Amino acid sequence: MPLAVLDVIAEPTRRRILDAVRDGERSVGELVDLVALGQPGVSRHLKVLRDAGLVEVRKDAQRRLYRLRPEPLQELDAWLEPYRAHWAARLDGLERHLERSARAVPPLPPPDRQDDA
Repeated sequence: MPLAVLDVIAEPTRRRILDAVRDGERSVGELVDLVALGQPGVSRHLKVLRDAGLVEVRKDAQRRLYRLRPEPLQELDAWLEPYRAHWAARLDGLERHLERSARAVPPLPPPDRQDDA
């Protein structure tokens, strides 16, 4: 499952579309303006996002409104969690090492100043 979502969101235009629908519904026309791509291109990306389950559409008279479906991203987030935990532990270890190293090195004395006057 995560690989399909990763494949879909690897494309920058699709990520911009997801960012645009994250906070609410957007029409295709709004998305065309926001991602600076023609309507056929936006429609192709929306189809890929729909097929992956990342957006859903509803009709409102003549318009189609798209909104985010967060469930596939939540599954991806759960899949990524062990990797985040691994890197957080590694970074915490690095921070402790750097703090110990900084205490072990005495500060340099200020340079001697000789006035040329």
